[in-house]
Amino acid sequence: MFTITIITLILIIISSGMMMLASILSKKTLMDREKCSPFECGFDPKSSSRLPFSLRFFLITIIFLIFDVEIALILPMILIIKISNIFMWMITSIIFIIILIIGLYHEWNQGMLNWSN
Repeated sequence: MFTITIITLILIIISSGMMMLASILSKKTLMDREKCSPFECGFDPKSSSRLPFSLRFFLITIIFLIFDVEIALILPMILIIKISNIFMWMITSIIFIIILIIGLYHEWNQGMLNWSN
């Protein structure tokens, strides 16, 4: 029992010492304005933070998320084809794909798939 206590105490002392040493060595001595400023995905951080954000970036992200979720929903449908009723599986798959095609047509009709103006 006494040796377990000593070993635990030694391990706590060693780990505390290593954490303090890492903290001391990782301190930055030079405070650079560029490194202390937040990085904003290509926008100049020295200008006003109230620049208008292009809605096109947001909509492209939403389109990506929709089609990413589509893949996550279609893959399990392929795996359960053998254990489910084929008629119900077919109806569900067709309805799902028709909804996605209608969404794709709407995005195409609104001009969201055009990369250049």
